[in-house]
Amino acid sequence: MRFASLGSGSSGNATIVERAGTRVMMDCGFALGETKARLERLGLAPSQLTAIVVTHEHDDHLGGVARFAKRFAIPVYLTRGTAQWLPEDFPLSLVHIIDSHTVFAIGDLQVEPFPVPHDAREPVQYVFGDGASRVGVVTDLGCTTAHVEEKLSGCDALVLECNHDLDMLMGGAYPVSLKHRVSGRFGHLSNRDAGAILANVDCSRLKHIVAAHLSKQNNTPALAIAALAHALGCEHTWVGIAQQETGFDWREA
Repeated sequence: MRFASLGSGSSGNATIVERAGTRVMMDCGFALGETKARLERLGLAPSQLTAIVVTHEHDDHLGGVARFAKRFAIPVYLTRGTAQWLPEDFPLSLVHIIDSHTVFAIGDLQVEPFPVPHDAREPVQYVFGDGASRVGVVTDLGCTTAHVEEKLSGCDALVLECNHDLDMLMGGAYPVSLKHRVSGRFGHLSNRDAGAILANVDCSRLKHIVAAHLSKQNNTPALAIAALAHALGCEHTWVGIAQQETGFDWREA
């Protein structure tokens, strides 16, 4: 099993997980042409995607899903709450409603959704498995829970939100209301929050850790890397970054 990112941040998100002939894209926050171009950088064509799984309705995650899926007839898996945000003319034949607590299969991949605290209708994040390896992707949540930590324990790879440095956020130019929204229980994880999650989950199998969804205004790659490296007790060079413009290249789980 391998995984890669098309890009991660407030301007758009998409992650690819592949096992044998199955390729699943988690979220699509980019325009049609941009998504195609980013897939090409990974050596993929839209026709090679098996399905799209969606986390929640915010535009940087759902914004490109409908047009892309409709153009290439790709099935879309999402919760009932998130599905309410699909366009009225989106083909029902492509819609697969999932339960946020129920594992399901897409081809060679086992997909395990789990609910998270975030200011959306029915948000989830995902762990992907193939029976041997597990890849957890968690990019939008305001705080951790025991259930989140249970799901992320024992993963071979984690893509983990490090949205902001709290000092940079609070000292920055955002309006007070937005600062409270971002840092609140239903907002986004700080670097410190992400490190605390790693301290609480079983990382004994972890081979890859990638910081994702970094704010351009309120964080830096160096700060995110330092927080995760400290939590894991590892070298800074072992921590990857999912960039907004380039994501990250294929990694083997």
